[in-house]
Amino acid sequence: MKYDFIQEYCLSKKGAEEDYKKEWDAIRYMIRGKMFAMVGNDNLNLPIISVKLEPEYGIELRDKYNDIVPAYYMNKIHWNSLYLNGNVPDEILKKMLDHSYELIFSSLSKKAQKEILEENKTIK
Repeated sequence: MKYDFIQEYCLSKKGAEEDYKKEWDAIRYMIRGKMFAMVGNDNLNLPIISVKLEPEYGIELRDKYNDIVPAYYMNKIHWNSLYLNGNVPDEILKKMLDHSYELIFSSLSKKAQKEILEENKTIK
């Protein structure tokens, strides 16, 4: 896989957890049970990563990169998939992951956000 940094990058985020969803044959990255990234395959069995993005940002990326498409089997307005065998620069995927993480983190309650930030302080 071209983007071999995905697992480490996702798990480096505050409060991030990983699990494997057997029914989907996919690895999910979540914060408090809310998914911000999923690595799996599309209907042609091609490897993809799906992330949540602001709709305008997602459209901008889809227009610029052929390997970024509306997410497979997810809400196509908010979720986008990137083909892992494609030619999108690493930095773009990292920005997509950052954006997705921030969207999910900001959707958590202020209490949950504070707990995650406090947990991170005690770990370091």
